[in-house]
Amino acid sequence: MPIITLTTDLGLKDYYVASLKGNILSQLADVNIVDITHNVNPYDAPKAAFIVKQCYKTFPKDTIHIIGLNAELDENTVHLAIYYDGHYFIGADNGMFSLIFEAIPDKIVELNIAQDTDNKTFPTKDIFVKAACHIARGGTLELIGKIKEELNKSIPFQATSENNYIKGMITYVDHYGNLLTNVSESLFKSFGRGRNFTIYLRGGSYKVSKITPTYNRISAGNILAMFSSTGFIEIAVSKGHASKLLGLKETDLIRIEFYD
Repeated sequence: MPIITLTTDLGLKDYYVASLKGNILSQLADVNIVDITHNVNPYDAPKAAFIVKQCYKTFPKDTIHIIGLNAELDENTVHLAIYYDGHYFIGADNGMFSLIFEAIPDKIVELNIAQDTDNKTFPTKDIFVKAACHIARGGTLELIGKIKEELNKSIPFQATSENNYIKGMITYVDHYGNLLTNVSESLFKSFGRGRNFTIYLRGGSYKVSKITPTYNRISAGNILAMFSSTGFIEIAVSKGHASKLLGLKETDLIRIEFYD
């Protein structure tokens, strides 16, 4: 049974998600539809890219991933279907795919699927679903688009290192209030070289000076830093909501000082 995943900013209040699923089932009754999330902040394609990147590899090969954000066509944005790492991805070429992929995709096509309606405001339902169902039935990408060589690129904010410091930022706050940063475990270890360190938060209002392997290794209410499953440093409060308790949010800066 083919698998189609959905990642959107449509929320769960309205009829939009049900309409997406209904359209899929009308075209392909024997299919497994998986909701990754519909609670991405409106138009936040980089956040959708981050979420999809963290989980798509856990799905079986040939899974089809629909990503519905900033999907309306304009002079700078086209619709794509992509084959990469054994998976299919469908969405707008708004820069988010460059944040998901770590290499050049095996195949990219610019979709040329005709809509069944004159309404152009819901391409996730009217274009992306048709493309996904075509692929799920065994259709090739070449039949629904023309080959495209490159993707629009987005450049994420990178952590920097100088002297005895790493400067980074909070890039994601999860459901538990944990704070994911853009400081990778590999950068931390290669730059730190086993030295002692202090992580400064909110300009030094909060400090962490060790890496903790699990959330429960320290008592409730205390701040901890750990290497998350994403490969980046995460800041948390044991049994607490770090974002609220520490007053930190996405794009806030952090600093890590190393010393002998």
